[in-house]
Amino acid sequence: MKKILIADAGATKTDWCLSDGGEELKRVQTQGISPVHQDSIIIRSILEKELKPHLDILPDAVCFYGAGCTPSTSPAIATLLREIFGNIPVEVLSDLWGAARALCGHTPGIACILGTGTNSCYYDGTNILQNTPPLGYILGDEGSGAVMGRNFVADILKGLMPQEIIDAFFRETGTSQAEIIENVYRHPLANRYLASLSIVPRKHRDNPAVHTFLIDHFRRFLQRNIRIYAHPELPLHFVGGIAYSFRPELEEAANLEGFAIGKTERSPLPGLLAFHS
Repeated sequence: MKKILIADAGATKTDWCLSDGGEELKRVQTQGISPVHQDSIIIRSILEKELKPHLDILPDAVCFYGAGCTPSTSPAIATLLREIFGNIPVEVLSDLWGAARALCGHTPGIACILGTGTNSCYYDGTNILQNTPPLGYILGDEGSGAVMGRNFVADILKGLMPQEIIDAFFRETGTSQAEIIENVYRHPLANRYLASLSIVPRKHRDNPAVHTFLIDHFRRFLQRNIRIYAHPELPLHFVGGIAYSFRPELEEAANLEGFAIGKTERSPLPGLLAFHS
């Protein structure tokens, strides 16, 4: 059988899995790989120092799925992988392609990523036919951890949450309004910082006000990103930490909007192993 090295690459970490006919042979984790934020010298160093030395068996092919992998950036990643592993078949696609293949396999469905950011598509079992642009946490990313944190902390600071939730927020995060403003407006990666605050609504999800906040949060994602696909008969499949952690609220929001939830996975790797078997 052909040994395939599958990568699920994000900004923070990259999970690599060497597979033989769907059987996992080796798993390696390296730092994140992003063609948007890293040049070829940095990416080559990660591949040479953090990945290749940990592979006892070299792959016959590589399938790399990553955020920021577009038709313009993917060729550079493919070239680096061939230089590291030899002139073998290499496929480099976006993380949305990874989600679609992992969640839907070869059948039609709506594939969604709900993590720090969001993305979604209508997938016909072979190709992505529609994609609502996520637009990032300032213009879009409804349903994401970053937008959840942004809106929740705004409600906290404006006094729109019950006092017990406001008190719990500051007690559990150990932060202050001044520190929040500093992290959001003066430090890099504000989206990750805001997403980290989603731990508070998760902990207090049983509070009626927080519950309503979460349902509205996910309904907005469905209304602004999924309804446009006009395929209510298809199941919605999700991958990502936010979808996995908030599945009950996500299901309730979907029921209110007339959708049915299918799979909810934390990682796309198990599904990608099956797809490439």
